Amino acid sequence: MPLTQSYAKGATDVPLIEQTIGDFFDDMVASQPEREALVSRHEGKRFSYRELQAESNRLASAFLKLGLGPGDRVGIWSHNNVPWVLMQLATAKVGLILVNINPAYRTSELEYALNKVGCKALVTMAQFKTSDYLGMLRELGPARLPLLRHIFWIDQPGEGAEQPGMQRFSALLASGDPADARVQAMQKTLKATDPINVQFTSGTTGFPKGATLTHRNILNNGFFIGECMKLTPADRLCIPVPLYHCFGMVLGNLAVLTHGATIVYPNDGFDPVTVLETVQTEKCTGLHGVPTMFIAELDHPRFKEFDLSTLRTGIMAGSPCPTEVMKRVVDQMHLREITIAYGMTETSPVSCQSSTDTPQDKRVSTVGTVQPHLEVKVIDPETGDIVPRGTSGELCTRGYSVMHGYWEDDAKTREAIDADRWMHTGDLATMDAEGYVNIVGRIKDLVIRGGENIYPREIEEILYQIPGVKEAAVIGMPDNRRGEQPIAYVAPDDGTVLEEKAVQQFVRRKLADYKVPRKVFFLAALPRNATGKILKTALRDLPPPA
Repeated sequence: MPLTQSYAKGATDVPLIEQTIGDFFDDMVASQPEREALVSRHEGKRFSYRELQAESNRLASAFLKLGLGPGDRVGIWSHNNVPWVLMQLATAKVGLILVNINPAYRTSELEYALNKVGCKALVTMAQFKTSDYLGMLRELGPARLPLLRHIFWIDQPGEGAEQPGMQRFSALLASGDPADARVQAMQKTLKATDPINVQFTSGTTGFPKGATLTHRNILNNGFFIGECMKLTPADRLCIPVPLYHCFGMVLGNLAVLTHGATIVYPNDGFDPVTVLETVQTEKCTGLHGVPTMFIAELDHPRFKEFDLSTLRTGIMAGSPCPTEVMKRVVDQMHLREITIAYGMTETSPVSCQSSTDTPQDKRVSTVGTVQPHLEVKVIDPETGDIVPRGTSGELCTRGYSVMHGYWEDDAKTREAIDADRWMHTGDLATMDAEGYVNIVGRIKDLVIRGGENIYPREIEEILYQIPGVKEAAVIGMPDNRRGEQPIAYVAPDDGTVLEEKAVQQFVRRKLADYKVPRKVFFLAALPRNATGKILKTALRDLPPPA
């Protein structure tokens, strides 16, 4: 294909990994059993590769003793901690499908996710800040979660009262045997193409879809992400981004474990001082984050107290990086080899990434070039034809990273992945003469707030549940700190008076806090086209009401 066309294919000199996650991890353990694999600062725990393997095998054994087997779904509803990593490895070893549940979810989101994929077991935090996870599960109860047979809450052994109808995670772990021969026997029956993970990603219409990923999908993506960062066993990566996203689970955990390096968790939730302290104390060489995290670290009053001179690399992703922020990250945090990554859950997730030697102007103006063993193209959304370089169109990607499909939703899968296995991202992009890709907009009606995807339809469904709401629409409003914030336009029923705080509070009871509209504007009627569809373009053009 001529170089004038917006098409690029990644290198193929390094072969794809055709092992399962369990087999690859066991080989890594055999090569360096005593090297430190995991440090969880907030839990005060450290594991060598051999110790992490033993605990993962113990948990896998415990799941087999429960009668769970290949293909069964097991949920994890938690912030970053040791049980999360053990779940990631243990489920992969015996063919269970790990279902990532966003810790910000509330009852309606949780109920939908667990029932959609038929989770038989769930491991959850008991609580975090204002979130009472066990309380939400009790509120739903067995009647609304008919397939869920086991709930394990993450405890400190011997601490806390017993929870009726729920079991301690420590007891589950203690019931397993790290030398259980059935684990290895089960592991040998698995294939790299087996589904191993479900992550929920909403569409602009309807309910969240379960992107189903295989060993081959996420193991290879993690490996090539680490290659871009030039990771070695000497590296120690600080991971403050959440594990329930591909960012933490793949760009973090799997990038590290495929290179024999060390995972370092600074805390369960993001806190800039904890990150800075952890980088200094643990002598981290890498640091991940979305731009807002790096800004919070740089702008913290105590920033200059910390020695960050060991830092070298990391990934900034989730939303575009302002040029001035990148300059500060390189100069003040010593991250001279930081990379930029672009992707989506459905592609495991990274399709394009800059490298450690990408010029700084390209690092802030593009999302890098195509990853190895993948193809990307930019097409005219109307005709499907590849556009010339420098011309905007829809970005599509193809290769090993494209998901297995949406869980039990063939129709939605066919909408996203065409007959030639191209994944249509819905993002508008350009490709320059050197193959660098730049994301210039979105076809999808999507709001990205600090790296979190927010789908307006989900919020609108809740707004329409409020008594007195006649019409509702949610759009994104530019925000200097978060990139975008969701705002709502509401038309009340005639004679109804609604208040902004009451509307926000109603949504907050149903959905995660980051989805709550930051502003609610009231109009007599929302603009519509001739067929009655609400015109969001017209709403975006409105001056915000006083």
